Amino acid sequence: MTATFPSLAGHFLIAMPLMSDPHFAESVVYILTHDEQGALGIIINRPSGLTLADVLEQLQPEHATLSDSDDQDVFLGGPVQSELGFVLHNIGPQFQGTMNFGSLSLTSSQDALAAIAQGQGPQQNLIALGHAGWGAGQLEEELRDNAWLSCPADPNVIFSTPIEQRRSAAAALLGVDLERLSHQVGHA
Repeated sequence: MTATFPSLAGHFLIAMPLMSDPHFAESVVYILTHDEQGALGIIINRPSGLTLADVLEQLQPEHATLSDSDDQDVFLGGPVQSELGFVLHNIGPQFQGTMNFGSLSLTSSQDALAAIAQGQGPQQNLIALGHAGWGAGQLEEELRDNAWLSCPADPNVIFSTPIEQRRSAAAALLGVDLERLSHQVGHA
């Protein structure tokens, strides 16, 4: 008999210490959608080393001077479609390609980046290259294998917590100290 998992949309996935996939080791993923067809999320704690200014210089070299947000980090959102940019942001601002997912929105169009660069974008935002994706049943299998912890997401962890503290802050939502987790995995 196969266990049925409830939707994890609006949840964090927190990589367990033994996560071997280098794309996800020590990551926190915000899950946007999860159903019988699969799941889609954005890694929220893996800076790419690029800034918004770097990205816009590549996309729109004619607009070289921007606002104070020039130095905003751009994240590695996941290994899927890593050539595409995504903006995870608070509900409200609408751009071309904005889709609402519960309490947050995801935009995949350049007009959102330009608005952020001009200081007119969403107050809370995370810019990412690529996303995380799982096919039908794949995430459920990883959960059965104890690869992830999951908990309801808190936007403050995404938008207000320093990058290096996001994983421990997400785990703390469950009352878990990742430093004290056993590296042994088992099933009852």
